[in-house]
Amino acid sequence: MENGMIVQTKGLVRVFDEREIIRNCNINVREGSIYGFLGANGAGKTTVFKMLTGLLIPTAGKVSVMGMDIVAQRDRILRQIGSLIEVPIFYDHLTAVSNLEIHLAYMKTQGMGIATALKMVGLDPSNKHPVSRYSLGMRQRLGIARAIVHKPKVLILDEPINGLDPMGIREMRELFLTLVHKEGMTLMLSSHILSEIEHIADTIGVIVNGEIVEEAELGSIREKYPDGLEDYFFKMMRGGREND
Repeated sequence: MENGMIVQTKGLVRVFDEREIIRNCNINVREGSIYGFLGANGAGKTTVFKMLTGLLIPTAGKVSVMGMDIVAQRDRILRQIGSLIEVPIFYDHLTAVSNLEIHLAYMKTQGMGIATALKMVGLDPSNKHPVSRYSLGMRQRLGIARAIVHKPKVLILDEPINGLDPMGIREMRELFLTLVHKEGMTLMLSSHILSEIEHIADTIGVIVNGEIVEEAELGSIREKYPDGLEDYFFKMMRGGREND
């Protein structure tokens, strides 16, 4: 890994229908940190996450995870990545436990154990109901459980608190901090709830129209924007930069 960066992109480009959706995108995520990825709807956050996890192939540029190229060493990298991107899809006729068993079999590992992962996200391992009977919040919790059960080194979560009530949001916040500080994971997450990013992130990356306009330590942002991350975010959206 270069300079302790567990995830890096350099000159990343993705073209759809002859249109650059992602352009010259450079990301640097330090190992053992929480990276808050911010941007307006349609800015390109999900597309970037899909390239980081091998779901999309970059048109140009490079993605490096743990010092390995995501295109050349995709299978090896994916065993070390946990992800929740867009709406999680499950085998709805099966239980949560069965869904995680299938995932672990695919990953060829026992991970942290299914019961442990389910309890960490606030689900009951003894629940025999099929996932089709789960609420939106329960499905989101299960998606997070599937992302962490194999004990990945890197966790990539796209809007992970969607569908959760205030208590659930707080529980997930505490879980994310535990995963980083006690389980040794590195976390990248996006959220439209800026206060949640502000509670836990070490570094902020802002994407505007497919390009990273700035990466900044949360501590330095707080010094210049004492009223909160919202003021900083809207300045970035207007074309400003934190050090202006």
